[in-house]
Amino acid sequence: MEFPFYKSHNLQFLIIIFPILFLLSACSSSTREGINDEQFAKYWYQGKAEINVFDLQQSRYGEVRPGKAVMIFVTEDFSKTKQVKLDNPEDRPSDAQKVMKLNMTREFVTGVYPYYTMLSVFTPVYEEVHSPKITSSVTEWCGQAFTQLNYKNGNYHGKQFSYFESEGDSDLKINGVAEDEVFNLIRLNPELVPMGNQRMIPSLIFQRFAHIPLKAEQATISKKSAGSNQAEIEVVYDEIGRKLTVRYQEFFPYEILSFTETWTKANGDQEVTTATRSSMQLMDYWNKNESIFEPLRKDLGL
Repeated sequence: MEFPFYKSHNLQFLIIIFPILFLLSACSSSTREGINDEQFAKYWYQGKAEINVFDLQQSRYGEVRPGKAVMIFVTEDFSKTKQVKLDNPEDRPSDAQKVMKLNMTREFVTGVYPYYTMLSVFTPVYEEVHSPKITSSVTEWCGQAFTQLNYKNGNYHGKQFSYFESEGDSDLKINGVAEDEVFNLIRLNPELVPMGNQRMIPSLIFQRFAHIPLKAEQATISKKSAGSNQAEIEVVYDEIGRKLTVRYQEFFPYEILSFTETWTKANGDQEVTTATRSSMQLMDYWNKNESIFEPLRKDLGL
């Protein structure tokens, strides 16, 4: 026996519930293996950024300079088409892409004049693809330099701007894995960092400091245990003499504890830069831009 009333209400129920179930499934599913959606969301989607302050020993011009490095990790909605932060992702859900953003700064002094650097890396949380955008800037009293890489159609398309004649404004195209992406991949899950021999684009900050052409180099990536629930990922470039070592906690949220950069020059001289974390706080810093919040810098060790 059929009951039209029952059927019509069931149909209305299905019409309402199916889209909801579909959206929930789309929001909670991840194509990257190794990301626990519930665990990840509880930590990274609480409306705060993770601010990590490091004691920096930056090697520059043959001397080690004390300074500060700051790594700010935060998730945000990114435009797939424009490759910029979406102001209103709810208006363009098909264009929205959740990314892990790293903003990393360094401040140190060389003699009488200061250096300021900034690196920004945008890495998709759920899509197993290259970071769509990476930028870097170096500012000091002599001038400025800026680099931007955008991943499109299987390659990084780059623009470089510099006050140096030999490194002046230029366009380039590179095929390779970005070294600067390693920090974000560790935060998502260290198992996502590709191991073995890779064609890698060296750190954009290093490239500016070393004054070498920006191109993919052959690199070897490895991982080893460091004890006390810690591990290290090491990236080694034999041809350009660069080595990056990143130490992190082996359990979620895989906090980065330190990093070391070693550059062995052609003449055998070495420059070693180290950064050791001194403090970490979760904070909605963008809501704390009034002068009354300045004492928070002291709490961070800045």
